[in-house]
Amino acid sequence: MGRSAKHVYSAPADVQALQALASELPANGHVRLRLKDGGACEGVVAERATVQVYFDPTEQHQGINGELRLERPDQPDWHRWMWLDEIASVEHLDSTLGSEN
Repeated sequence: MGRSAKHVYSAPADVQALQALASELPANGHVRLRLKDGGACEGVVAERATVQVYFDPTEQHQGINGELRLERPDQPDWHRWMWLDEIASVEHLDSTLGSEN
């Protein structure tokens, strides 16, 4: 199994929450994310976030999570990967939500 995650979710409510969060993160959308650890991160979504099946090696089971890559056009070498379950809320700093085909 090549794809593992520190935390995976299988309860229907958790999966639905991750799917809803992914739908709030459109490709090329400029967002500010409030993180569950109290931090924040701002950037442009490199590609639409999707939920996928991962394996949790600690708990030894499969479940759902998703990855997100943020970039900053003004800093070409900067990027940040994060797990969807780390995000508490999304603030849209532009109007790209709903503009994807």
